[in-house]
Amino acid sequence: MAIKLPDISPFKARVEEIDEMMNAPDFYSDARRSAAISREQMKLRQLLVDYEALDKAKEQLAENKEMMADPDGDEELKELAEMEIPDLEEQIESLEEKILTAMIPPEETDSRNTILEIRAGAGGDEASLFAADLYRMYSRLAERQGWRVEQMSASESGIDGFKEVIFSISGEEVYKKLKLESGVHRVQRVPETESQGRIHTSTVTVAVLPEAEEVDVQINPQDLEITATRASGAGGQHVNTTDSAINIVHKPTGITVYCADERSQIKNRAKAMKVLYSRILQVKQEEERAKYAENRKQQVGTGDRSERIRTYNFPQSRLTDHRIGMTIHSLTQVMDGELDEVLAALQAEDQRLKIEALMTGPQS
Repeated sequence: MAIKLPDISPFKARVEEIDEMMNAPDFYSDARRSAAISREQMKLRQLLVDYEALDKAKEQLAENKEMMADPDGDEELKELAEMEIPDLEEQIESLEEKILTAMIPPEETDSRNTILEIRAGAGGDEASLFAADLYRMYSRLAERQGWRVEQMSASESGIDGFKEVIFSISGEEVYKKLKLESGVHRVQRVPETESQGRIHTSTVTVAVLPEAEEVDVQINPQDLEITATRASGAGGQHVNTTDSAINIVHKPTGITVYCADERSQIKNRAKAMKVLYSRILQVKQEEERAKYAENRKQQVGTGDRSERIRTYNFPQSRLTDHRIGMTIHSLTQVMDGELDEVLAALQAEDQRLKIEALMTGPQS
């Protein structure tokens, strides 16, 4: 059955607005902005083409049904009209789905590079070991996708684990594919130190932040408390002969970033500032989401780092994503970065819910 699509008028108006922008003499002076707007124009023009094709298919379907209902009509033509109906109905359904998907408001940060923060939670040493496992999992995923990984900061646990590890992933649509990874990841397995073979449950928190640009966040230098210290402890031993570590506190928010991975104080400061910008951007985004808290049921995940999203059960080689009720029995491959099936399922459900929200409109 045909559905009632949202009004196409705002999309037509946006195409006209973009056409005017692209005619401006200085349009191509900002290569990044002009490329983004050109991509938007291409997407919107395809939307209008599909909408016109949908109108024509609906008109043809109505004509065919009218022809079949005509008592004085030619029987051979009626038969041809009836044969065309299934194809027309399938075409209409396909175009409606394509149009609805194209109408979903784009998220500006989807094309951004990403900063991941992985922190050991409950479970002591086992949690820090699993934090290291997740770091490897995302690094292997990045390798498979052709993305680039750069470690920003790490606090090692001394048993080949991480209390915390922060790293950036650069590449095409990284944030779009990884943004639903934020939350609590739970592991169930027998620790190497467990002599009686008992299964332990530990947790690790993952935060996925879109890499911020300076236009997203304005930081007053006077709001920063920057301290250079001597790196120490695991991970910092190779640089602890100079004051190369950097600690930055953003006083208005209380956000603190520490970076000691590089030998250079300048490089550590640059990395710390990149993380700081992204964390402040996340705070702004969370404030925006809070305004629409009643619509959280229309999200696959809220992005809340306290939300338990997934369980990794090693004895049964089972991964379960609790948000979409998905269970797969290929944990070894997943831990080696083969996350495509899970990520695709999450994106599909997220898109389905967004289409549902688009159709129902704002909730009162």
